[in-house]
Amino acid sequence: MLTDTLAKAILDLEEEQVIVLVKERLAKGDSPLDIVESLQKGMSEVGKLFETGEFFLSELVMCGEIMKDAMDVLEPHLIDSHSGNKGNIVVGTVKGDIHDLGKNIVVMLLKGAGYNVIDLGVDVPIEKFVEAAKESKAPLVGMSVLLTGCQEAMKQTIDAIRAEGLNTKVIIGGNYIDELVREYVGADYFANNASDGLKVAKQIFS
Repeated sequence: MLTDTLAKAILDLEEEQVIVLVKERLAKGDSPLDIVESLQKGMSEVGKLFETGEFFLSELVMCGEIMKDAMDVLEPHLIDSHSGNKGNIVVGTVKGDIHDLGKNIVVMLLKGAGYNVIDLGVDVPIEKFVEAAKESKAPLVGMSVLLTGCQEAMKQTIDAIRAEGLNTKVIIGGNYIDELVREYVGADYFANNASDGLKVAKQIFS
């Protein structure tokens, strides 16, 4: 049961209420990152209901639209004016997966914190990840995945990066990702939400 009113509003797909609550929390001085976390909690619940068949694709799409509108309100508040360019990070959704909402939130947070994000988009082939990591000399590569069936593609991509001998850390993110998945695919870190991804980036670039 969700106790967070903003997370619950997302779960109930109450578009207007979500925007009202986001604005209220900003006015109250809540951290934009905390607000993003509440939104992601609600989204995660919607994802679970979709997986169990209680929600359909239309609800999932609607949730994505509401999330996008909420992030539009939050974006100006996520930009750190003292950030400058802190370095390159390569981000993309792995081959076979076309979901970009989680990835886009991470990209927005990283850009706001002053990183130069090379966003490869969705359904990204292995070679494209390797090429981007090589060219940018990025110390961090982020891979997003929503579909459990794309785990192999993630593993192969990480293997290819390692085979090139690139000195880059890999973080994977997605709603079902855990320590077991991280270990299996050979990533250095995993994140279940965008704020965790930001914490890892700060750690690596510190």
